[in-house]
Amino acid sequence: MGVVLNALLLWDIHCLISFEKWRTKYGNAVFLWLDSLTEFDALSSLGTFAFNHPDFVFPEISGSALWEFRSVGHPLLDPADRVDNDLLVKNEGEIFIVTGPNMAGKSTFLRAVGVNIMLAQAGAPVCAKKMVFKPVCLFTSMRTTDSLQQNESYFFAELKRLKLLLDKIGEEEQVFFLLDEILKGTNSADKSRGSEAVISKLVKLKGTGLIATHDLTLSDLENNFPGKVLNKCFDAEIVDDHLVFNYKLHDGVTKNMNAVFLMKKMGIIE
Repeated sequence: MGVVLNALLLWDIHCLISFEKWRTKYGNAVFLWLDSLTEFDALSSLGTFAFNHPDFVFPEISGSALWEFRSVGHPLLDPADRVDNDLLVKNEGEIFIVTGPNMAGKSTFLRAVGVNIMLAQAGAPVCAKKMVFKPVCLFTSMRTTDSLQQNESYFFAELKRLKLLLDKIGEEEQVFFLLDEILKGTNSADKSRGSEAVISKLVKLKGTGLIATHDLTLSDLENNFPGKVLNKCFDAEIVDDHLVFNYKLHDGVTKNMNAVFLMKKMGIIE
């Protein structure tokens, strides 16, 4: 049929003329259609997420600077193994120093808070029994990497992230930050002094967020900035020569470290 129609009626040319007329009339609307399709796909995904997690709750929006997390957990963890925790940020400008031994749950808790804030601001249910939040710009520095292409060391990449955070807060943006072991790309003395200076600057700028660290000296900042810097911790116990974690967040500073114990258990040191 194609051979006959093209030979007698020039069918392909008529089709091209019709398509060009359609493009002239509707071509400018194509991007709007694609945007609508993208939004529909995103909303469908959020609806599917809500359907697949009937135990999750929809968060409440607070008009004041309040973030309340009740039994919050990471949505990607198996509910049978997941340990949920509470966190209450009463006022803007509160900074929580989260200490704890290796594998105790610090980074997982920061990720749980961050993921649930993103879900809440997208309009999805959250992995918690209750969540009250104020919409903010969420800022994280958790998986910073060096770059051979840009000739950047790991430490310089860390500094760039911290500079970006301070600039955002300085521009009076509402920011909730999550920092995991800042300045670990330098020696311990510089790390401690630098971390104290960064936290002091964040306090002056009324920054709000969580900082996970192994540096226990940073917990002393709670005395320097009462009501602004607060200590939280995870802990672990050695029971019958086994390391036991409960993954529960507590007030205060951790008292146990496990690096040497783990190295002995693995036969790395005597």
